[in-house]
Amino acid sequence: MRNAIYILLFFLPAGIWAQLGGCTDPQASNFNASAQINDGSCLYPNTSIGATNSMNLPSYLSESSGLIFWNQELWTHNDSQDKNLYRFQPSAPNATQTVALDSLQNMDWEEISQDSLFIYIGDFGNNGNGNRRDLKIYRIDKQSLSNPPFLIDTIFFQYDLQVTFSPTGANNTDFDCEAMVVGRDSIYLFTKEWVRNETSIYALPKLPGNHVAQHRNSWNVQGLITGASYMEDEKLIVLSGYSSLLQPFIVLLYDFQANHFFSGNKRKINLNLSLHQIEGICTENGLDYYLSNERFVQSFITIPQKLHSLDLRPFLSNYLQPLTPYHTVQTEKQFLFPNPAENYIFLSDYEGPYKIMNWEGKLVQEGNLKGGEYIDIRNFVEGKYIVQTFEQEQWHAIIWIKK
Repeated sequence: MRNAIYILLFFLPAGIWAQLGGCTDPQASNFNASAQINDGSCLYPNTSIGATNSMNLPSYLSESSGLIFWNQELWTHNDSQDKNLYRFQPSAPNATQTVALDSLQNMDWEEISQDSLFIYIGDFGNNGNGNRRDLKIYRIDKQSLSNPPFLIDTIFFQYDLQVTFSPTGANNTDFDCEAMVVGRDSIYLFTKEWVRNETSIYALPKLPGNHVAQHRNSWNVQGLITGASYMEDEKLIVLSGYSSLLQPFIVLLYDFQANHFFSGNKRKINLNLSLHQIEGICTENGLDYYLSNERFVQSFITIPQKLHSLDLRPFLSNYLQPLTPYHTVQTEKQFLFPNPAENYIFLSDYEGPYKIMNWEGKLVQEGNLKGGEYIDIRNFVEGKYIVQTFEQEQWHAIIWIKK
C-alpha cells in the first residue's frame, strides 16, 4: 500500500508542489511572501482604532440592536417589545421614518440582515434563561415595504447541539445569538456564548419552515459577538462585539474558503469606545462601516445610544482593491529585467514606491526604490507576478515571471 502511495505522489502534477500554504496577509506579523494559499495561520499585533464620527441616536432608539444599509438609508430596530423598523439618512439619525410591523411579535429582536429580495429580522435573543423554544427569523419582502400590505413569513429553528432546555439563569448560556448574515443559499448565525466566550457558526436554510441549525465551527473570540456584516462576493465578514468589561471590538474575517468563515484571516481590533455596548454593524462598500450602541446606565455612568462611523481602509483596502487603479506598461522587458527572473529583478531608471502582487491579486511585497536597486525575489515561489510602480499620478502594472 505504501508503495502505491509513493507511485501516486510521483505522478501528481508538479504545480501542486508549488502551492505553498502559509500566511498571505502582508499586515500580519507572520506574513510569508512565498505563500500562495492562505491557510488561516495569520497572526496580528494588538490594534485599537477610534470612530471617525459619533452622533447621538434619538431616545426611542435606546436599544438599537441591528443595522443594515439599504436604498442609501440605514435601517435599525430595538431589541424588545417595539415592533417597528426605523430608517434614516446616515447624516441625520434624528430624522427617522417608522415602518410599523404590527402583525409581528418582538420577544427579543437582536439582528437584521438582508439579501437582494428580503429583509430578515432575528427574534432569537436567548440570554434570559437559555431555554427558548420559539427561536425565529422573520422574512420580509422588500418590495412590499414600499407597497403594503407587507409580505412576511417566518423561519423557525433550533440548534442541533442544544439537547437540554433547563433554565440556566440570565447570561449563562452558549445558545444565545445576536449576529446573523444571509448568503445566497443559507442563513448563518454567530452565537453569543456567555459561558465559553467563544462564537459558533450555525447554518440553516433561508426558507420558511421549521429547521435545525447545523453547527459548522467555533472560534475562541474571547468576547461576546453582537452583530455581523457580510460581503459574500468579496469573502468578507466583519463582526462586532464587546468583552465582559464592555470593551467593544470588531473582528475581520476575510480571504476564507467558500463559506468556511474561520478558514481565512481572523483579525480582532479593539475600538476606543470604552463602555459602549456595540450591537449593530453594517457597510455598503466594505471599507466604511456604521455601528450602533445601546444606551448604557450604571451607577453614575451614562453612555447614550449613538451611531458611529468607522474607516477600515488601513486594514482592508489592499485586500478589497489590490490592483486599482493601474495601467499596463507595454514595454515590459525593457523596463523590468531580467524577465523571467530567478534571484533578482531590476526596474530601469525608476525611483519611487513599488508593490508586488501574486497572480491572484494579493499583495506579497512592497517598498520604496531609490534608484539603481535590485529587488530580491529568491524566496518567491515560481509563477506569474505583477509589479506596480507609481508614475505620473497613477499606478502602472508590469507582468513578470519567477522561474
